[in-house]
Amino acid sequence: MIFTRRHKQAVAAALVVALGVGGFFYCRANRDDGKLTLYGNVDVRQVSLAFNASERIDSMLAEEGEAVKKGQLLATLRTDTLKLNIAQSKAQIKTQEAVVERLHNGSRPEEIVQAEARQREAAADHEYALLYKRRMRNLYAQSAISKQQLDDANARYKAAAGALDDARAAQRLAEIGPRAEDIKEAEAQLASLKANLKIKEYNLEQSQLIAPLDGVIRSRLQEPGNMVSPQNPVYLISVNEKKWVRAYVSEMQLGKVKPGQRAQVIIDSYPDKPLRGSIGYISDTAEFTPKNVQTPELRSDLLYEVRVYVDDTDNVLRLGMPATVTLE
Repeated sequence: MIFTRRHKQAVAAALVVALGVGGFFYCRANRDDGKLTLYGNVDVRQVSLAFNASERIDSMLAEEGEAVKKGQLLATLRTDTLKLNIAQSKAQIKTQEAVVERLHNGSRPEEIVQAEARQREAAADHEYALLYKRRMRNLYAQSAISKQQLDDANARYKAAAGALDDARAAQRLAEIGPRAEDIKEAEAQLASLKANLKIKEYNLEQSQLIAPLDGVIRSRLQEPGNMVSPQNPVYLISVNEKKWVRAYVSEMQLGKVKPGQRAQVIIDSYPDKPLRGSIGYISDTAEFTPKNVQTPELRSDLLYEVRVYVDDTDNVLRLGMPATVTLE
């Protein structure tokens, strides 16, 4: 076989390429320090905030993208009806407190004197009715009056006797005072009114939407005047407390990843300022799994989710941001 100059040049170029590729893989293999590099995106927890009451929104105090602190007031509901109900409950409580106090104090001296006077009056009516009954009976015996007049006298006497018994019982009740059962019933009714007031005051507190933790407003879902209920979210907040990078490792790399393993996280915005992190979660279930795994090539395509929790003290990570993770 005759090699021309062009053939020689082609062979020489092929040898250079082969040597270059071999050198590249050789150097790469010698530079391998045992670290594993993963690529993923930042993920954060989100909180959907809604009122624990049904009413129209009175004010919305936070905008999208605004950083909020735990305990910050974010929105309010209209409270006119609640305040009127609370005022009504307070008036009912005062009325019932007066009833309980009266029962505890018992009968006043004036009430006892009044009961005694009514008992004496009833006794006088009873004595007069008795005398009248006897007189009518004597007259009837002499046939001076009719049987109807005698019956009227007897009825009058019985009515006077009943009135006397009632007056004596009223006098005894005035001296003894209220029953313990009546006092307990009045106190229970007072306690019920106070509990009802606490419920209304709690509902008034629920008219304010408070941030449960530090975060950033992602979405403002309602506006003043909208009718809302506990099923209608008002804000969507991204939580600052815990952030992680969601990445995936192959089945071949899975053995190099352990829970608690330290890691460095680098984002494009701050390539010279790596963040510290650690492996916090390794999925037990493979993703992108072929239906029939039969060959080693297909088994290597199985991917497992890994979460790298990051110490983001400067709050530089944002939802969806790409990140590079190097496991130590």
